Amino acid sequence: MSRTNFQELLDAGVHFGHLARKWNPKMAPYIFDQKNGIHIIDLHKSIVKIDEAASVMKQLARSGRKILFVATKKQAKDIVAEKAGAVNMPYVTERWAGGMLTNFPTIRKAVKKMNTIDKMIEDGTFDTLAKRERLQITRQRAKLEKNLGSIKDLSRLPSALFVVDVQKEANAVKEANRLNIPVIAMVDTCCDPTPIDYVIPANDDAAKSIAHIMDVLCAAVAEGLDERKLEKDKETPEVEENAPATGKKLRARKSAPKAEEAPVQE
Repeated sequence: MSRTNFQELLDAGVHFGHLARKWNPKMAPYIFDQKNGIHIIDLHKSIVKIDEAASVMKQLARSGRKILFVATKKQAKDIVAEKAGAVNMPYVTERWAGGMLTNFPTIRKAVKKMNTIDKMIEDGTFDTLAKRERLQITRQRAKLEKNLGSIKDLSRLPSALFVVDVQKEANAVKEANRLNIPVIAMVDTCCDPTPIDYVIPANDDAAKSIAHIMDVLCAAVAEGLDERKLEKDKETPEVEENAPATGKKLRARKSAPKAEEAPVQE
């Protein structure tokens, strides 16, 4: 996994914090200086934290666990949806539905409702309904898709949350904290880093800054997924060459033992 580049962070404007008068004193360890009334983030510390977060996310992806990306602010939502979707990770970019984690079974029921509607459309049942019913179901399906479509494959609680703007996504952070789900987040100088397990001190307002951090982290996730695929390929049973053609089952061998994984949330 490549180390984060200082110059690239600088070019992306990751070092620009919030207005100094709106700062949170708990972010003091990550602030390098103040210029024109704006705090400057210490990028050397950002690099350490980005690499730490990337390592954690890579290991989660490698073990087959899911990371839920959360970003509903205008300048972040499209970036997060594109990059999280590219590595097949669930994301929330429209609206955080209260209880999405703490009341997960109810959310799953809503997702199942969406899947049921899809089956009705596929098997032709939808076409047999009255026009008014079809219109109501179509609207319901569109609403469910908008709010929950990106998490329809999330069958269990995620193993971690990645958040852009911990103030805006405070409800998501609170729910994760209640369930002891680790939170990785971009934290600006005006935010409280206390509820965050893996703090990434960074500018969470500029699209360029958000995109660069997402690029680094999603690259780490992709590496983890690739390594997982390689491990699975190695563990595929290989048929012995020149095995006698008998009715008995061919012996299979594995090139590497499979590591045991403790049961965890996904």
